Amino acid sequence: MIQSGGAAEPSPIVEALSAVVDAIQAATPTPELRVVASLVAVIVLAAVVVAVRQFGPWLKARTDDRDLTIESLRAVVVTVTVVLFGLSLVVVWRGVGLAVGVLPTDTVTGRAVVRTVLTVAILVFATVATRLTKRGIRDFGRRNGALSDHQTEITHHVVQVGVYAVALLVVFTVWGVNPGNLLVGAGFAGIVLGLAARQTLGAVLAGFVVLFSRPFELGDWVVIGDQEGVVTDITIVNTQIRTFDEEYVMIPNDVVTDTEVVNRSRKGRLRLNLDVGVDYATDVDRAAEIAEEAMRGHDLVLAQPDPHVVLTGFGDSSVGLRLRFYIDNPSARKMWKARTRVTLAVKEAFDEAGIKIPFPQRELSGRAETAGFRVAGGEGRQTARGSAANTQTDGGGHGGDDA
Repeated sequence: MIQSGGAAEPSPIVEALSAVVDAIQAATPTPELRVVASLVAVIVLAAVVVAVRQFGPWLKARTDDRDLTIESLRAVVVTVTVVLFGLSLVVVWRGVGLAVGVLPTDTVTGRAVVRTVLTVAILVFATVATRLTKRGIRDFGRRNGALSDHQTEITHHVVQVGVYAVALLVVFTVWGVNPGNLLVGAGFAGIVLGLAARQTLGAVLAGFVVLFSRPFELGDWVVIGDQEGVVTDITIVNTQIRTFDEEYVMIPNDVVTDTEVVNRSRKGRLRLNLDVGVDYATDVDRAAEIAEEAMRGHDLVLAQPDPHVVLTGFGDSSVGLRLRFYIDNPSARKMWKARTRVTLAVKEAFDEAGIKIPFPQRELSGRAETAGFRVAGGEGRQTARGSAANTQTDGGGHGGDDA
């Protein structure tokens, strides 16, 4: 319907919103009441954030998709609340321009207050936006299979840097700073910042190197310097691993790029070695065959590459054998489980075949003329005579042959 003046008749939704805006502005006619209304809006925003955090665990216990759905719902609620918070400030203060003009500009409650509130709102919005994009990217990668976990992390961090860069430009505009003027002193400022924060900047640059060079991915079993564990997170600043003692270690990315990194999960399989010795009187070829058959009899040991045994050399009392076998999808728990089972299987197979695994033994004998051994701290003598006791000496001779 067109009015006589030629203007379109406003919709009921617009009329309702206009009524709400008029009511809020009528309730806050003075700057003091507007400040009070702004504080109330801040309190409501904080209460919603706290409620969302407390409501999360309760909702997780009643849903199946514990990660994506709950976090997405949290992000949506917080985002809507932040938007409503910003709109309420605009309505209460009749627009940003009017708010700046109404407040005294020579006090803390002047322009700085409005700009500070806007800065906080912009940064909060940017943080929520990065979380939403992270969930969206992860959901897209899972449903379509187009992105691996590592590619998802790279995409998220690139988007994160872009969102925060735009947010900073908006903040500069709010504070009346021309970003172009910052480029004029970028050379000198770059030198100062480079000297003051070179370690942090180095970690950030190294973070992109780690993300794009992909020496490891999420879930990989790695050894970085003195730390060994599973990679749980990769950011542009540091890499987080969970050790096998359930400790979380944060390693700066510049340390990662400067340190030797061992990735035990890279190829999806890992070779394990187990050393054992057999008696010199044993048929070594037969012992090797028995050990190989024992290794093949376990589901944790891969059939290909084939388990095999190699000779490592001659020991003091045994011939050294090295048992080599592979496991797939390696993890620390699986490695120790496989080593334990193979050790028990080879031991049982050797026992059944009568193959002796030598271990250090010593037999001591005393000279017959000395009437045996003297017990330290004792009053009497303990004799050890006879041919059975004179079989082998440790640093001495055979009894009866010496004068």
